[in-house]
Formats: sequence, structure tokens, C-alpha cells
Amino acid sequence: MSGAGGFEAHDEQDGYEGRGAREGSGDRGMFPEGTEKMSEGIGNGDDDTDNAGDDQESARGADAHGVGGAASAGDGGAEDPVGDDSHATDPHHPPRIPLPRASVEDTGRPLPTLEEPAPSAPLVLEHPVLKALLGAWALAACSAEETAAVEDHLGLCGACADEALRLRGAVGLLQRPESLDLDPGLRTRVLDGCLDRRPPRIPMPEWATPYDAETARLDALLQDFGDAEWHAPVRLRWFDADEATSRRTTVAGVMAHLLSVDGLVAVALGLDDPMGEVPADAPTPAGRTEAYWRASHFPPTRSVRTPWREQSHDLVRTVAFTGGTSGKLEVAYGDFVLPLHDAMLDRAFECWVHAEDIAEAVDYPYEPPSPRHLNRMIDLAARVLPAVLAERRQKGLASPAHGRHLVSAGGPGRTLRLEIEGLGGGEWLIPLDSPAAVGSAEHEVAHVALDGVEFCQLAAGHVPPAEAAAGQLGDREAIRDVLFAAASLSRM
Repeated sequence: MSGAGGFEAHDEQDGYEGRGAREGSGDRGMFPEGTEKMSEGIGNGDDDTDNAGDDQESARGADAHGVGGAASAGDGGAEDPVGDDSHATDPHHPPRIPLPRASVEDTGRPLPTLEEPAPSAPLVLEHPVLKALLGAWALAACSAEETAAVEDHLGLCGACADEALRLRGAVGLLQRPESLDLDPGLRTRVLDGCLDRRPPRIPMPEWATPYDAETARLDALLQDFGDAEWHAPVRLRWFDADEATSRRTTVAGVMAHLLSVDGLVAVALGLDDPMGEVPADAPTPAGRTEAYWRASHFPPTRSVRTPWREQSHDLVRTVAFTGGTSGKLEVAYGDFVLPLHDAMLDRAFECWVHAEDIAEAVDYPYEPPSPRHLNRMIDLAARVLPAVLAERRQKGLASPAHGRHLVSAGGPGRTLRLEIEGLGGGEWLIPLDSPAAVGSAEHEVAHVALDGVEFCQLAAGHVPPAEAAAGQLGDREAIRDVLFAAASLSRM
């Protein structure tokens, strides 16, 4: 097996130089002692085997002689470790490091000409085919040849040019403008991820998160407003006695309105009233807003953002410190009262609605709340609809319906199924006969289907009740009463 080891050393150039230098033999420095004897032992078979052994031994000896010569030259004191220069010109022994290849540009010879592909022939199509391609051309779905053919044709055919212009405009309408704002749910997802890793020492109640999110989004919208944006005209819209009503103000005036109405929650929590010593005509949102506007010596400007922002932070911080017990407090709106957890949802809903009013005034896109928060806002509106229906009947605003009857508290009665599709979707059973009744699927007399955002726009007074429902089935009078009751939830 020592002969096999010598053959492996022959394949490794660095190894055999060291071997030859150590043993000091020129032609036999590659092989250890006993190699020739083993070769003779291998050749003791038949003639074919002997011949094969002789051939192998001859090849080994030739290779060993060449390599051993290089090793001997190294022993002779040559500085070049490769050997003498005779091997560089020997075609059987190429140099170890190849010479650099000369560039064609250095020879002085002309560079070879590159063959350019022949231009393809223009595509020739008939007029009906070109007309059929106009839709694909408008969508940028044609090949390069088809696009060139269609555009050449548009310069010659006026009818196709007009049709192409209309189709290109239609494509622009199909593309929904992208908002520069982040996804409304991104903030909630990031906060949830952070709180999962490190829970807060003072957690915020879940029912206060919609208000915290919507005030943060509105504050981000206002951050880069200049003087022109703060004085942009805004029209507040709501329904009063089944009639559309509006009030003209500015972006700063809307923020003053939010500041004064949020003050109702601040007073319930024991915080300072932003109205100060200004007396209000009525302790209602509209009365407080009108009094705040009148008390301002000048129209509200960007300076109103700071007190509104500080008050919203104080509200969130206070409900977090007070914990779940603060949700049992009541917030008086003048003509009705809401528990604190519902009042915070109400303020989050109004903050979103007026943020959309502001964004529309400055021509800026604004997305709805996250589906989870939107669902809570819809649930609040659905829960107060029975009481609003009863109040409207007392005022004579709801038309009498056949089959209406009084039911005992907690008992089932006539029911309308409110189906909300899309964001914040779900189903709610609205009792029609009494606020104390319970909605029942067995007593369902009507079914209304609306989009989630559209229902909120209806409750904000931005959509007429007659145009809100996407689907109606059953008692028309009951459907009308519920839609108008939803619109009457709106206020300034």
C-alpha cells in the first residue's frame, strides 16, 4: 500500500516537492523504498497483466523523472521554486501561473463589428382589430408591437382616438387613490405586540382604546397643517327632527367643538372644564360649542390644538389610573346620560366623523377606524336605538305600525334584524315595541342590510335615511322607523 501512497503524493504538487527535497534523489525522490518490488509483484500474473503492469510502471517512472528533475533543480540552489525556464517552453509542461492574456484593444487591430439585430417589421393590423385592442391598450396590457400599432393608428383615426381617451379616463376612475396615511389598524397591532412582550404597569381599559386611537390619528392629521388649512371652511352636518341641518365653521372651529364637548367627560372625571367661567346656554354639546365660539375674541386658530391634545391625554390617563371602576360613572349630555365607557365610545365616534370632515375640507384621504373599534361604535348605536325609537314615538315622529303591542320587561317582541356588512360587521336584533323588550329571531318582522361605514355615516347625519339601506326585507314602516332613528342619533 506504500506505492499507492506515493501515487497520491504525485497528484499533490506542493507535497512532492517537499518529498523530493527531503530525500535528495532526483528521479526516485517521489517513491518510497520498495515501490519497484511491489510493482514487480503485481506483474507476476498472466501476460496481459504483466504488460499492464509494465505500462503502469513506465508511466510512473516518466512522471517521476520529470518531477524529480524539478526537485533536483531546487536542490541545486535555484531561487525560483518552480525550476528552470525550460519547462516554460515545453508544451508538455505549461507554466504554473499562466501569462496575462493580451487585450484586443492593446493590439492596435480594429475591434470586431457587432451585428445589430435587424429591426422587426411594423405590425400591420386591420381597423376592427385595432379598435378591439383599445381596451387592452388603455390597461397597458398590449405587447410592444401592438402598442406601437395602436398608437400609430390613433394619430390617423379620430373616432378611435376619442374612444381611447374615454377608456383611459375610465381606467383612471377604476384605480382607487391610495392614502398617504398608514393603516388605521397598524397602531393597534403595534401596541398589542408591545404589550404582549411587556404588559403596562397601569393598563388602559379596553373600552377607552377607540378614543385613544382616534384622537391620536386626528392629532397626526393636524400636525403639519399651516394657517391656510386651519382656516379652511368646514360644514358640520346632522339631522334635526328628520331634517338635514348644517353649520358652517373652520378646521379650528371643529377642534374647538371637540374640545368643549370632550369637556363633559372631563367634568365627570373631576378634571378641569375647558369652558372655564364661560356660561353655556344649555349643558348640551351644541350649547357648549356655541358658547365657546362666542367667548372667543377672535376665530379659533391653531392654538386650539394644544388644549385639545392635552385634554385628550388627561382623559386617557385618568381612566387608566381609575381602572375599571370608572366605567360606572355617568356623563350628562344635557338631555340624556351615558355611562362613562359608552361616553368614551361616543367621543371616539365623533372624533372620527369630524376628522373626516376636516380631511375632506383640506382634500386629504382619511381611512375608517380599525374593524374592532368600528364594531364597538356600531354596537353602541344599535344598543341605544330602542330608546331613541321610544322617544320618537312620544314626540309623534315615528308612524304607527300595525301589530305593535306592549311587552313585559325582558320579554320578546317584534324585532328588526340589523345586518352590518364589511368592516366591523355583525348582526343585531333591534326590539321595536319597547326599550325593555328583548330582540328575538322568532319575532323578526324586518331585515335591513347596510355597510359598516355607511351605517356610521347614517348615524352621523351624513347620509339621508332613504338612501342608506343596501337591502330591505319585511315591514316597511318598521324599517323606516329604525333608519330615521339611526339618523336622529346625530348632533352637532
